[in-house]
Amino acid sequence: MKQEIDPKDTNRAIAFELWMKSPMPMVTLTKTFDVTRLCKVSRRRGLKFNMLLCWCIGKAASRIKEFYMLPHNGKLYKYDRMAINMIVDNIKGGLSFCDVAVSDDLEQFNANYLHLTEAISQTCQDILDDEAVIVGTSALTGTELDCIVNQYSGIYTNPFLAWGRYRKHWFKVTLPISFQFHHAQMDGSHAARFLEELQKTINHV
Repeated sequence: MKQEIDPKDTNRAIAFELWMKSPMPMVTLTKTFDVTRLCKVSRRRGLKFNMLLCWCIGKAASRIKEFYMLPHNGKLYKYDRMAINMIVDNIKGGLSFCDVAVSDDLEQFNANYLHLTEAISQTCQDILDDEAVIVGTSALTGTELDCIVNQYSGIYTNPFLAWGRYRKHWFKVTLPISFQFHHAQMDGSHAARFLEELQKTINHV
């Protein structure tokens, strides 16, 4: 469920006033993560690496209250739940989208992930949750990437993470991840805390 709130009643009042009228209010940070633990869990338990990473993203984001507030069309909305958006290749050669609800339960998240991604792949029909705040993701695993800067259209203000193929080293596996967010939603300090939380979540999955 979402509801419109007055920015003046939140800690985003000044940022909302400064950044809602900016022609380019999006900020992109890139951090290289140690994903060795995710690769080991993926292999040992037969779980998809991308699913595990998305679960970690949801867990880390759910700990930052600013993620539950989203600016849109000059207004600020507060949400009571969160979902991770996935982009999937469909049988027609195009792209389809689905929103998977964030859950503390890895098994439940995995079941939802597999069901929804398979459904949209076959039906080519998007499955979206308009009442949840959405954290967008995009996995471009066809190549290794150092950074991804997404376009800003003024329509989509959701936080967004993107990455390429992970990199294998002698004793660890690393993955640069780009994180884009609307400055009216959060400041750099909130984004940095999220990235730190994400690494901790990955380490303890």
